[in-house]
Amino acid sequence: MAMIARALALRGECLFLIRDRLIPCTDWDLSTRYGQPRAYRVGLPEIGGGRNETVLAGEVLHFRIGCDATTPWAGSAPLARARLSAGLLDEITTAMRDVFRDAPIGSQIIPVPEGSQEDMADLRAGFKGRRGASLLIEGVAAATAAGMNPQIGQRPDQLSPNLKDTLADKLLTEAKGEIYGVFGILPGLVNPSTTGPMVREAQRHLAQLVLQPIANLLAEEASEKLGDAVTIDVVRPMQAFDHGGKARAFGAMLQAMAAAKEAGLDGATLLDAQKFIDWQE
Repeated sequence: MAMIARALALRGECLFLIRDRLIPCTDWDLSTRYGQPRAYRVGLPEIGGGRNETVLAGEVLHFRIGCDATTPWAGSAPLARARLSAGLLDEITTAMRDVFRDAPIGSQIIPVPEGSQEDMADLRAGFKGRRGASLLIEGVAAATAAGMNPQIGQRPDQLSPNLKDTLADKLLTEAKGEIYGVFGILPGLVNPSTTGPMVREAQRHLAQLVLQPIANLLAEEASEKLGDAVTIDVVRPMQAFDHGGKARAFGAMLQAMAAAKEAGLDGATLLDAQKFIDWQE
């Protein structure tokens, strides 16, 4: 199940060969009829090099998500549906990595009284390449030659790059939010100030509206190819257990059942009411 989830998240489809166990396939080619796969040529992983095998469609489990009407036999990865945001996130993180790797963050140019040429060279050599320290010592004579009054404005000059005007933090957050969205995760779930109710609702949204439909597709494919009914339920294992809310809901349910009994409603009427609000067994 973990391999299936990882493959669907990164590739949008995965394929397993049915033998005495499920064998993952590294790559495959297929032939179709009326848009439905009929035969596969699959690549199987082996130590020292894989091997190919030709099998019928009934011998493999082919899971796919995000299918297009023109290519119903192929899936698409979620990141392919947020290609711009994924590219923007990659560019921003690469640029920030280069800045924090190469930029003289925390370094300063410090003016000091002029000394001998040898002493100034030794000072510059001593500070060179020390990240977060002074990289250059500027003498009073150099400042005077540059047209500055050596007695006015003698303060360290900060060499750290100004990243505020680039809006890198805002763009990074928005790009992450778009990627969270295509994977079915509400951006509020990873907000540092999120609360317990928000976490529970985000988990319910992920389980009920994103993962459970995918699990139904997997169960349908497995039931058709394995010859036995397969059920995959991700809602109940992932549900947020709100004990206080469950206790209140249970108390309200008992009160409603007691009131229905006092009113003389029979069991069939209660069953119809439960079906009306989509309660199952």
